[in-house]
Amino acid sequence: MAKRSGGLGRSAARTFLRAAVWVYRRTGGRVGGKMFGVPVLLLTTTGRRSGRPWTVPLMYQPVDADGWVLIASNGGSPRHPAWWFNLRSNPDAAIQMGREVIPVTGTEATGEDRDRLWRVMTGVYPTYDQYQTKTSRTIPVVHLRRR
Repeated sequence: MAKRSGGLGRSAARTFLRAAVWVYRRTGGRVGGKMFGVPVLLLTTTGRRSGRPWTVPLMYQPVDADGWVLIASNGGSPRHPAWWFNLRSNPDAAIQMGREVIPVTGTEATGEDRDRLWRVMTGVYPTYDQYQTKTSRTIPVVHLRRR
């Protein structure tokens, strides 16, 4: 199994993510619903090449009246996470928080809105600032809104 620099091999990472999603769904988020004290949701996007649904657990914060913010950090990797490529290709997605599933549309925050939402997330998980220093890419800040 090929290893990625500083992390799990691709196959092991996928197995871990599938297990995390299964446990979250099975327990309605009671297990896996928080990471480092930050709430976790499940984001389901449509694969840009496969057309299949893909679900990943991600830390989030609620923002505005009916929105949520995510950070496409990929742990500071030089490459964006696959879910971000999928969401950029097809912004219609779904989130699951606990047992509730909500249809959403995701957009990349820019300018002052990006700065504001970045501060929201680094306020609860300051490691995002460290991730940004590890990579030359600008880490996308994603604003999800209920459809």
